[in-house]
Amino acid sequence: MISKQVLKALNEQTHAEFYSFYLYLAVSSYFTDLHLDGFALWMEVQAQEELAHALKLFHHVQERGGRPHLAAIAEPTSEWGSPAEAVQAVLEHERHITGRINALANLASEEKDHATSVLLHWYVSEQVEEEATADRLYHQVAMVQESPQGLLMLDRELAGRGGSTAEV
Repeated sequence: MISKQVLKALNEQTHAEFYSFYLYLAVSSYFTDLHLDGFALWMEVQAQEELAHALKLFHHVQERGGRPHLAAIAEPTSEWGSPAEAVQAVLEHERHITGRINALANLASEEKDHATSVLLHWYVSEQVEEEATADRLYHQVAMVQESPQGLLMLDRELAGRGGSTAEV
């Protein structure tokens, strides 16, 4: 059985992951408006990953006998002053999520909730990758932000990111 404290924290993290999904979609839309389709695709694929992260937590709660609580998701920012600012927002958000995951891992350890601890080890590793990837992209965009040609080259590179996007 899952403790009330861990259940509450897992539900809050599930909510944060759903917000991450929204944020990445908003950034994707921003890049679509700029006709930077590679950036847009990259952000959309990332949004799908965030949705998968939320569902993984959602199902963990259910498997442990808890009940997921779905709260309203706030509207994310949808306008930025530049591509670099949009990617910086993503990087800052990933750093925020890392802090949340670390706090959740500490709580699971304190509560001696080994099943949740094992699950969270994956999230801890995933956040290392998420932050490193967002940091690298931010620095690349910052390097070329005054160069339309450089931005287009980076856009072309990002268009090669794998992953499936749902066609409507």
